[in-house]
Amino acid sequence: MISILDVIGPSMIGPSSSHTLGAMRISKFVYNLFNSTPDNATFYLHGSFKDTYIGHGTGLALIAGLCGIATDDPAVSMADEISKRSGFNYEFKSIDLGDVHPNTVKIVATKNNITHEVIGSSLGGGRIKIISIDSISCQVTGELPTLVIENEDIPGALESIVRIISLNSVNIAQVSLSRISKGSKIANMILELDDELDNSIIENLRMLKIVKSMIYVKSLNYAS
Repeated sequence: MISILDVIGPSMIGPSSSHTLGAMRISKFVYNLFNSTPDNATFYLHGSFKDTYIGHGTGLALIAGLCGIATDDPAVSMADEISKRSGFNYEFKSIDLGDVHPNTVKIVATKNNITHEVIGSSLGGGRIKIISIDSISCQVTGELPTLVIENEDIPGALESIVRIISLNSVNIAQVSLSRISKGSKIANMILELDDELDNSIIENLRMLKIVKSMIYVKSLNYAS
C-alpha cells in the first residue's frame, strides 16, 4: 500500500528528507526532552552527516530543531541567527559511532546544569530512530509520547509504573530497561506510549517512591 506521503513527500523545508528533515526531527526530540531550547549543545556528526552537513543543510536543521522551529517553517533557513538571539550556543564535531546508520548524530545538550545525551539516526523520508537516551539503548521513533524514568532497582518497580499507566487506559507500545549491573540500586526505563499522558497521570508517577527522576517527552506530532 502506498500512502500520499510516499507520493508527495513530507511537509518540510529541504533540501533532503534524510539530511534535513530527519536531522531536524532528531534535534526536535532533544528539544522536547528539555521542553525548551537548551543553553548549549554539541552535535557529534557520524558518517554522511559528517561529510555533507553543510551542503545538505543538516547543520541548520539540527540548530532549528533545538530552537523549537517547526519542520515546515521557512525560519529554518535563519536558525543560526535565531539561535544567536536566544543565547543558544552550539558546536559541531566529527565522530565515529561504529556500526550505526550513516545518517547518525549524537547530541549532548545542557540546560540549567542538566545534561542529556541522545543518539539518533535519520532513516529517510523524515523517519528517525532514537537509539540511545542518556546511555540507555532503545528503539524510539519519536512518533509516540515517551517516558524516561530513573528508578530504584527493586522487584515490582516496572509493575508499579505500568499499573498507573494501564489503569488510565493508556497502552504501552514498547519498554526498554537498563541498569549498570546486578545489585545496582538504580535502574532506568524508557516507555513509548500509544497516547499522550494527562498531567494528573504524570504527577501520580512522579509521586511513586521508586521513581528518582522522570522526563515526559511529547510526540513529535503533538500539537499544543
